Amino acid sequence: MLDETMFEAEEKMGKAIEVAKEDFASIRTGRANAAMFSGLLVDYYGAPTPLQQLASFQTPEARTMLITPFDKGAMANIEKAIRESDLGVNPSNDGNAIRCILPELTQERRKDYIKMAHRKGEDAKIAIRNIRRTAKDQIDRSVKDGDIGEDEGARTEKELEAMTKKHVDQVDELLKGKEAELLSV
Repeated sequence: MLDETMFEAEEKMGKAIEVAKEDFASIRTGRANAAMFSGLLVDYYGAPTPLQQLASFQTPEARTMLITPFDKGAMANIEKAIRESDLGVNPSNDGNAIRCILPELTQERRKDYIKMAHRKGEDAKIAIRNIRRTAKDQIDRSVKDGDIGEDEGARTEKELEAMTKKHVDQVDELLKGKEAELLSV
């Protein structure tokens, strides 16, 4: 029972870390990367479709992203979705591909991205703490029902706290790395 609870908590906390990594990857830095476009949905024949499913991505230069749609008919909708996104890029269409040249990040924009990274990091920490609370409730319920002893319950709660601290520290490390990446010019 306790092993199952701890395993489930560890698994869910690991998933929260993966989501945080994806969130941090989607925040724009000075270099172009395909992860920046991961959250974009394109109206593809009436259905909102992730851009990753509609096109291939290439980075010919550090600040240039070349997006080549698989279906040329979707080009106008892809261009519209990129233009309306919060990426701050103005796509240009040459008939075969869409070229996005990322402007230099201003100091003010960097600070905005750092705030966004802190918000996403805090969301990940909240998710981890919620997982901890659920697991702790299950442990307390087992102790109350008499399924396990109080000593074993206390030992498991200490393990849970250590696991939670480890995962929160991982989020802090990811955040620190992203902050350094955003501040480097």
